[in-house]
Amino acid sequence: MDRNHTELNKTGQGGYGRTLEGKRVVLLGGTSGVGFATAEAAAREGASVVVVSSRKEKVDAALARLPQGAEGHAVDLTSEEQVRAFFSRIGEFDHLVFTAGEPPQIAPLDATDLETGRQYFNLRYWGAVLAAKYGHPHIRPGGSITLTSGMAGTRPQAGFTVIAGICSAVEGLMRALAVELRPLRVNAVTLGMIRTELWDTVPEAERSAMYEHAGQALPVGRVGEPEDAAEAFLYLMRENYSTGQVIIVDGGSSLV
Repeated sequence: MDRNHTELNKTGQGGYGRTLEGKRVVLLGGTSGVGFATAEAAAREGASVVVVSSRKEKVDAALARLPQGAEGHAVDLTSEEQVRAFFSRIGEFDHLVFTAGEPPQIAPLDATDLETGRQYFNLRYWGAVLAAKYGHPHIRPGGSITLTSGMAGTRPQAGFTVIAGICSAVEGLMRALAVELRPLRVNAVTLGMIRTELWDTVPEAERSAMYEHAGQALPVGRVGEPEDAAEAFLYLMRENYSTGQVIIVDGGSSLV
């Protein structure tokens, strides 16, 4: 390794020693679950974080738990007008993370409520489109966009028809954005079973049994925690060479 390459690494521009110190990270869906865990982790590394949710009470609760200096905004991420206005007023930043989503709709095809499915698609897919459309002009050189998908797109189970379609659509969107917005890097994190508030609609006893059963079936022996997923988002923000790629955080569910 030559001296110049070594010095680049030491200054945080190469492969080690790189952190998010001094960066500004915008997290859409950053008030709970994986998004909040990523905001916390980024803030610990010295980033200034901006968290967004459609509900003001969730924004306020998140800000109460984040370090002083964190920003929060209530924005309907399915509203083009609100998303455009949000990005026009926050100024420049370095990284955009999209983790917004509602509790998943799991039902056999014959019992699938199409209107609910459309609403879910509207947030998860079109919300991501709006975020990229109006967010990318404000991202500084060297920055990135990271979207969120799920293993249902690759290994769907019965009842996951709508979810699987959305996950596949998000990953296709990510690849297209990586080409269209280059050199801006665009990637995605694909998640397996993660213990977050998205599953709180399931009764507690059933939810605990679901986590236990799912964890026992995984090579790692447990379901994921939001902090596990956050590490993948941080990696994609820190490094500066990957684009159009998916990082899978699933505890090995793709193997069994």
